[in-house]
Amino acid sequence: MKRKISLLLSTIFLIFSLLNMSSCTTREETVNCFPDQPINVSLNLNLPAYFALQTVGGWIYVDEQQDGTRGLIVVRTTTGFKVYDRNAPHICPDTNTTLLVESNIKIVCPKDGAEWILITGEPTKIAKVAPKSYRYNFDSNSGNLAIFY
Repeated sequence: MKRKISLLLSTIFLIFSLLNMSSCTTREETVNCFPDQPINVSLNLNLPAYFALQTVGGWIYVDEQQDGTRGLIVVRTTTGFKVYDRNAPHICPDTNTTLLVESNIKIVCPKDGAEWILITGEPTKIAKVAPKSYRYNFDSNSGNLAIFY
């Protein structure tokens, strides 16, 4: 009887272990040749240079120190912000893979024409993954947007 219970418990433990290991796999967010650069940017949204980020759908390029390899795209959404890396996430960096915003509604890769929705980052053409995004902290009292990785 004890042996049957022990065997049953061992089997249950093994099943849960296997399920846990398979559920913790990470999704590849970018191609493996995507550069891994530190991000540490602080923006004072009260300054005129960042006026576009005062309204939903407004966006800017950020090209400052410690903003990755090619800069960032920062977009104001209904729930906060989205911060995207300007390197195309689906192909290795090249001379023509810096993402651009077109028509204030989409992000485009000039190399192959891949497209994403600006507000959500959802891929709509060619690419299967969203642009790499970064975390941020927004202090509405001071207007400071801190972006980090």
